[in-house]
Amino acid sequence: MPLRLEQDGPVARLLIDRPDKRNAMTQAMWEALPRLVGQAMADDAIRVLLLASATPGLFCAGADIHELAACAGDPDWRAANQAAIRASQYALAHAEKPVIAAIDGDGVGGGCGLAIACDLRIASPAARLGITPAKLGIVYSLFDTKLLVDLVGPARARRILYTGALHSADEALSIGLIEEIAPDPLGAAHALAHIIAANAQHSVRTSRAIVRRILDGQADDDATTLALFRDAFTLPDFAEGVAAFRARRRPDF
Repeated sequence: MPLRLEQDGPVARLLIDRPDKRNAMTQAMWEALPRLVGQAMADDAIRVLLLASATPGLFCAGADIHELAACAGDPDWRAANQAAIRASQYALAHAEKPVIAAIDGDGVGGGCGLAIACDLRIASPAARLGITPAKLGIVYSLFDTKLLVDLVGPARARRILYTGALHSADEALSIGLIEEIAPDPLGAAHALAHIIAANAQHSVRTSRAIVRRILDGQADDDATTLALFRDAFTLPDFAEGVAAFRARRRPDF
């Protein structure tokens, strides 16, 4: 299977496994990805999702250009492809649980688009990232572009899009396209995921939802977010956190 979900305790890995094509995404893969994300979100045992390559040294070369070229003349296929890509990015960006991209190689075009839809990105020193519509004469959607602008700001997003340049891991780190460089990005992502998984999941998931509200344009509290603050004090996670603090022990959430 070119995409598969594996579980390791509270951490799941969504693995891209098409190494002969540098993990380029076909239409079938775009359509499968949201279902697999949904499967991970529905499993109560899973607390954090990792997006990575099944093969070391790779991440994702983006959309399968050969498939794009073969199907570009079919308006129905174009519409289905646009919908599937959007659904994949939306599923990652609006997932209930944290999603971390482990980038062990090039993340180009749609591959970079998948990475920027995740909460956090850890890359290997050899990784390169770029979004390349200007190299192909295509246009990225507003949702896709907004993910980039939210991450690096409008000026840097313009430079990335206008030039189509590939950025080294060091460059990507300096502009905020990734948050960490590690020799073993999947191992580093696992370590981070287990730290997150050990914390109060109500706090983690509610914080994620509030950040998403801000990114989607909300600038002040409403009745829902005010209630989230108040109600947290009545929930089991708060009781366990206080009990652990008083007993000077590690909380068991």
